[in-house]
Amino acid sequence: MPTLIKNRRAYYDYEILETFEAGVKLFGHEVKSLKEGRGTMTGAHVKISTNGVVLIGLNIPLYSKAGAVLSYDPSRTRELLMHKSEIESLDGKVNQQGYTVIPLVLYTKGGLIKISLGLARGKKKTDKRKDIIEAQEKREIERTMKKARLRQP
Repeated sequence: MPTLIKNRRAYYDYEILETFEAGVKLFGHEVKSLKEGRGTMTGAHVKISTNGVVLIGLNIPLYSKAGAVLSYDPSRTRELLMHKSEIESLDGKVNQQGYTVIPLVLYTKGGLIKISLGLARGKKKTDKRKDIIEAQEKREIERTMKKARLRQP
């Protein structure tokens, strides 16, 4: 399951409570462009409507070897494919509890392009600071443990 694109800011800006998997409707040249390693998830978000679930703001540039595609919009709205029960569950949580749905990772699975969505709650500045401090402490502990292992005969 090779990863094509990651949303690096997602875990920093949001607290992920639950994850879901969805398919993405793409054109053929978009799939080739993604497999080339091109595309960004910066500013992408998910909107749930009566027609289904859509991904807004995913930027997939035109495939480098593609011919002249006249009216291609790299950041067009893309439809996500999910089960009806999952959509209803997500919609209920977003509307009642004030959560949001954000894209986390775009990857391949058995020849298909899938996206991992996260049901998230925004972090406050203090939470972000706490996470940074914890990460620094963890790195420091790992460094001291590594030095201690190297000193042992």
